[in-house]
Amino acid sequence: MSNNSLSGSIPESIGSLRTLRFLVLRNNYLSGELPLSLKNCTFMESLDLGDNNLSGNIPAWIGASMPGLLHILDLSHNDLSGFIPPRVGNLSDMKVEPPKSVQHEGRLRVVTKGSERKYFTTLYLVNLLDLSSTNLSAEIPAELTSLVHLGTLNLSHNHLVGKIPEEIGNFEWLETLDLSKNKLSGSIPPSMASLIFMNHLNLSYNNLSGEIPNTNQFQTLNDPSIYEGNLALCGDPLPKKCPENGGRSPVPRGDDEDEDEHDKLWLFVSVALGFIAGFWGFFGSSC
Repeated sequence: MSNNSLSGSIPESIGSLRTLRFLVLRNNYLSGELPLSLKNCTFMESLDLGDNNLSGNIPAWIGASMPGLLHILDLSHNDLSGFIPPRVGNLSDMKVEPPKSVQHEGRLRVVTKGSERKYFTTLYLVNLLDLSSTNLSAEIPAELTSLVHLGTLNLSHNHLVGKIPEEIGNFEWLETLDLSKNKLSGSIPPSMASLIFMNHLNLSYNNLSGEIPNTNQFQTLNDPSIYEGNLALCGDPLPKKCPENGGRSPVPRGDDEDEDEHDKLWLFVSVALGFIAGFWGFFGSSC
């Protein structure tokens, strides 16, 4: 029922569809919070509510009541707020490769690898978590990295703070990672170099610092736009080279230090002029 003009809230009666496996209401005008009754749909495999006007927090019961979310959890482009519940990392079916018996067909449009793609007979290959363009804040919970079979993680255009989790290298099958336009800080974790399947990365417009890793997969991620907007990042492919003193930028001198240097210079000049004047005064009087 995507791409319609549906409005109002999602009815509580949706929870009576206990064996519902796919719910796609993308690109409508739905508002209000996610109904609590939705947690009764424990067989849910794909939940796509992106591009609506939904509000409230991401409920923690998504991770507890919908362990079968095998393919898609997309709540992007809504008015959600709060933080990412650590329980989202409990989506157990995103932790393992789906068995062949579950490789059913479907038809869906999803945004992955930086562009919109259509999936028909290969929908079972999609494992996507998209919480982009909402108002989420706080840090990225390390528990998310337990979703080792996740293929796409998009948390861009939020207000996320703190560091990128050091355990991010646990995403063994990750192909697309978009953390752009947040307030993330610190260095790029070295473990990210182990994401050997990653072919689309966007870390732009954060507060990241330090040297960009240059091993493994990072050797192919050579587009400067991936890292732009992080003024304290350095190294290839950015034009800003890292300083040789352990990768740390030299501390800029303040105005007070410049004034001290200026005073010292005039002291030396004054001493030198005094010495010259005394020297000529002594020999002048002798003559």
